[in-house]
Amino acid sequence: MTDVVLVRHGQSEWHADNRYAGRSDIDLTSTGRLQAQRLARWAATAGLSACFSSPLRRARQTLVPVCERTNLPERIDDRLRELDFGDGEGLTAGEMAHRLGERWTEFTRDPVGHHLPGGEDPVRAIERALAFLDDVADEYPNGRVLIIGHSTLIRLLLCRLMGIHLADYRRVFPTMRNVGLTEIRLTGNTGALLQFNGEPASMR
Repeated sequence: MTDVVLVRHGQSEWHADNRYAGRSDIDLTSTGRLQAQRLARWAATAGLSACFSSPLRRARQTLVPVCERTNLPERIDDRLRELDFGDGEGLTAGEMAHRLGERWTEFTRDPVGHHLPGGEDPVRAIERALAFLDDVADEYPNGRVLIIGHSTLIRLLLCRLMGIHLADYRRVFPTMRNVGLTEIRLTGNTGALLQFNGEPASMR
């Protein structure tokens, strides 16, 4: 049994326009860096066994202060990267609706069965993320592990672990707060949701 705290990275430079930042490697804003510092203060007293991050800069920049405060090593895993949004990379929803037409309509109706053209298949993304979680559970069978990743991958993982249809990830989990805490208890291939999008007092 392993407790995993899933955290979306701090606010990124594309946040204000709500642009789709999948594989695009962008930095945190000054607000995002402050959020990372608040997360680090929480992490210092959270009893963490390990800290992992996606290789993308916005996630790694969120990880660095956490590791400085906890004295845990920075561990980067490529399986935690965000989905590639293909032709939607860097665009807003309005821009995609204009450029992609019916393909955008199909995506909003079923984002898994009709993922964005040129993008990563969400089912494949789940496979790599689950393989990562399996490795974490094996390495830390009674631990509490912090994982800093990305909104879409985290929501897809939650659906898979909670037995929710993957295509419903945007409806069931419409938003993921930057550095919000979502904790699950892993037992085999299932998970119990302990908290969602939480913000402990120490992070305020």
